[in-house]
This record gives sequence, C-alpha cells and structure tokens, in this order.
Amino acid sequence: MKVLVTGAAGFIGYHTARRLAESKRCEVLGVDILSDYYDVALKRARLEQLAPYEEFRFLQADFADAEKFAGLVAYFKPDYVVHLGAQPGVRFSMEQPAAYTRNNLDGFASVLEACRRTPPKHVVFASSSSVYGAGAKPPFREDDNTDQPISYYGATKKANEVMAHSYAHNYDLNLTGLRFFTVYGPWGRPDMAPTLFARAISDGTPLRLFNRGQNLRDFTYVDDIVDGIVKILLYPPAQRPTPPVRVFNLGHHRPVETLLFVRMLEALLEKKAEVELLPPQPGDMFETCADLTRVQAAIQFAPKVALEEGLRRFVAWFREYYQR
Repeated sequence: MKVLVTGAAGFIGYHTARRLAESKRCEVLGVDILSDYYDVALKRARLEQLAPYEEFRFLQADFADAEKFAGLVAYFKPDYVVHLGAQPGVRFSMEQPAAYTRNNLDGFASVLEACRRTPPKHVVFASSSSVYGAGAKPPFREDDNTDQPISYYGATKKANEVMAHSYAHNYDLNLTGLRFFTVYGPWGRPDMAPTLFARAISDGTPLRLFNRGQNLRDFTYVDDIVDGIVKILLYPPAQRPTPPVRVFNLGHHRPVETLLFVRMLEALLEKKAEVELLPPQPGDMFETCADLTRVQAAIQFAPKVALEEGLRRFVAWFREYYQR
C-alpha cells in the first residue's frame, strides 16, 4: 500500500515513516519543506536514517502550496495519508502567529482539498493536547469542551478538527485527528523540554522552570505514539449516518511534575542541574493528562514504555548525537 507522510523530517514524522518503511508492506513517500524553525541539520540527519530503506522516498515540498500539493497527491495516489507537518511550538505561537496561520490553517486546508480531489482510504492528522484550554479538568476526555484553547497554536489545532469535520460531512472523507500529549524520545526537537533540559544540565547553564517546576505533563514516549498512529491508520472511522471523522487522545495517562522530570534527567546524566524556579509562563497549561478510554476501546491502545526507560533511551541518543 502507498502511504504519504507529511512532516517526514520532523520528530514524529520521522519515526512514523521509519516504522512504515520497516514493515516492508508500504511504499512510503515523505514530504517536508525543511523549514528553519529549528536546526535543519537535525532534520537532514533524520532523513539520513531513512535513506537505506528501499520502501522510502523523500520529496522536499511545501504542503501549504495548494496546487502543487494537490498535483503531488494526484500523481502518487496514496492509499493512506498521515499529516504530521505543521508549525509546532506553544510559546513561539505567541510571538509569530502568522507562521501558524499559514502552515496549520492554510496548510491543513491544502491537505484536505488535495485529499478531496484524490481520496485516500483514510487521512490521519496531528492535533494536540493544547486544544484543551481554560476550564479543562484532567484527565482530558475527547468530548470535553475545547472552545477555549489558551495558546494560538492550540487554537489552530482546534480549527483543524473543525475543518476535518466539515470535509468529512460534505465529502465523505475518512479523517481521524490525534491529540498528542507531550511526546519525547530519541531524535526529539531541540526546542522541547527533554533536549532543552538535558543540554542545560550537561552544559551547566541555568535551567528555567516556569510555575516553579510544578507543571504536570503527560510525557509519552514516541514509540507508543507511533504504535497508535499506525494502528489507527488501518481502521478508518465508520461511515454514515454520522460523518466519518473522529478524534482520539494519544498519551501516557501518568502526568509527572516538571521538576521531577529534571531530577530523573540529572540521575541519568550524572550531573546536577542549576535550576531557576520562575512564575507561570503565559500560554502554558498547568496540567495535561490523557483519558485513553476511547482509543483503548477502538484499537486496544496501551502505552508500553515507562518514563524511566524512555528517558534512558533518550539520554543515550542525546549523548551520541550531541557528543555530550
């Protein structure tokens, strides 16, 4: 079968493309614009890891370029689409919202329209736990009210879910959105907490923890996330009488205090952190925790990798890649 993966040079996109290519049952086309939001060398290094797989091909392209992307989809005719390309980052969305409008709103509209013209069996797209905003009470359930996301990033992801509902209703396009909860692991983004914290500890530079390190995060190992993506991909939502669209949480369901997360990294890196405890940061949520009832019923999803083991694997990669 043919699978198109957008954001294939990104963190989750790389791991997903690799899992599909390793199965030897998929012809995988990875698409990524290779933006400079963070170090492009890391993205190219991920692609080098994918290069040996005969089942994988890469094309540098912009999925937000509507006509060109529609032409690409029409030419490749994928059986499945995994849309993981987006402008990430909660805090950066407060500084550069235009980038999120283009990539997360216009870009997703481009993907939907391309798939309407050349319909695959199923489109799975990345949403985020950031859609749960003001008033949300953990554990977060998919049917909770998500009309008040705190960050603009969260607002764009909420908009994606609403846009998907419209396309499912009007064009019978099979769509599933996945709300990821604080994904970590090898090849992670340098702007995310694990790498930021590990680098600060290794270098002996101040490590700034907002809300005095008391924020709780549902850290989810990337292999568990990919397990969910691949299983869900093969099971499209039910057709009418309801629109063929749904949303699932993908998380670990065991939130951990940020300060404890740092202490675990200290033990693995065998070095003490220079911690600065700061007030809450605008746009941050104090706690995230995924209710997994719905996704467990649908595909028997259950995270397997404990935080202790996941961090051990991450630190081993961090030391090798960054030569620390």
